[in-house]
Amino acid sequence: MNLLIYLLVAAVIGWIATELMHDRSNLLINIVVAVVGAFIAGYFLSPIFRVGTINDAITISTMLVTLLGSLILLVVVNFFRRGRG
Repeated sequence: MNLLIYLLVAAVIGWIATELMHDRSNLLINIVVAVVGAFIAGYFLSPIFRVGTINDAITISTMLVTLLGSLILLVVVNFFRRGRG
């Protein structure tokens, strides 16, 4: 049951991140964006803000840090995607 809740929260966070970046994506991409964003946030942002990610617990602060990590991921991906074209 915890895995389903985790995936649901990841899908919502990924959807919010892709909407803020004006990207089009599907449910699977939204989940991947949030999960990878959580790892990025855990590595770079958690030491700065002293807050975990949704990998640790699902709270408002961890969701915001994960959202920020997802946005960073999308900015980097969009930078390289535009650089090729």
